[in-house]
Amino acid sequence: MTEERFAYEIQEGEQEVSVRDLLKRRMGVSSRLLRKLKQGGGVFLNGRPVRLFEKGRAGDRITIALPEEKSGFAPEDIPLEVLYEDRDLLILNKQPGIVCHPTKGHACHTVANGVQRHMELRGEAYRIRFINRLDMDTSGVLLIGKNSHCQDNFAHQAAQGLVEKKYLAVVTGLVEEEEGVVDLPIDLAKEGEIRRMVREDGYPSVTHYKVLERFGRAFTLLELRLETGRTHQIRVHLAHLGHPVVGDVLYGSPDVWNIERQALHASYLAFRHPVSGVPVEAAAPLPEDMKRLLEKLRA
Repeated sequence: MTEERFAYEIQEGEQEVSVRDLLKRRMGVSSRLLRKLKQGGGVFLNGRPVRLFEKGRAGDRITIALPEEKSGFAPEDIPLEVLYEDRDLLILNKQPGIVCHPTKGHACHTVANGVQRHMELRGEAYRIRFINRLDMDTSGVLLIGKNSHCQDNFAHQAAQGLVEKKYLAVVTGLVEEEEGVVDLPIDLAKEGEIRRMVREDGYPSVTHYKVLERFGRAFTLLELRLETGRTHQIRVHLAHLGHPVVGDVLYGSPDVWNIERQALHASYLAFRHPVSGVPVEAAAPLPEDMKRLLEKLRA
């Protein structure tokens, strides 16, 4: 079934442009999705199935029918804080201490299990796509796409520098510079390990930081903005600077007297809606454990 939100009207001067190129240029459809549409016959011109090499006339309408997909996670009654939701996207304020999707070590009680129940209660069916992933002990803005177009389009926006991601972190030690940039490549410390490190042959990784508050010489509250999104990027870069995130067991040391996980929170995400193109902003308030940490440090 085609939907008007995935429609384009051919303009004057575009009669010699193939349907395939119009889908890519005007609707932002990825090559991967085009292959799926081609296999499933999901592209239409004025309501009739059309082949991608064909061309239309000014005023003709191109529509697409996205492939039907669904996830098979076991639904669980897990509390979800919804920041934004529509037919294409779901944005959550993820709580700390929960992984995004089932793994060998966490077969259930994941965000995916909670989203599966949320989806079914709404009478929806889609494949759950975590567009930005957060570590188990990182809280904050978590973006889920309800179709492959959203996932592909967001990746394209990120590659073009059109996505803004901000985090808040409490780090150990006094960060003296008011702001700065860490531009250091990151890769696995050793093959088969989860731990990452700064290494010359790693992937380009850029983190901007700004001091928001200092607590003597012992701790600093930072706002961080990512240009790239490598696994553990913030944690690796800050540890490399000598200021690991408070409570980060992997790159620093535990600090159970102050907080029982790494004090890292994805606070803000901004991008353009993959379908409508309108700006979308999501801000996640600090969780209670980080609020208590800041209160302790200020006292």
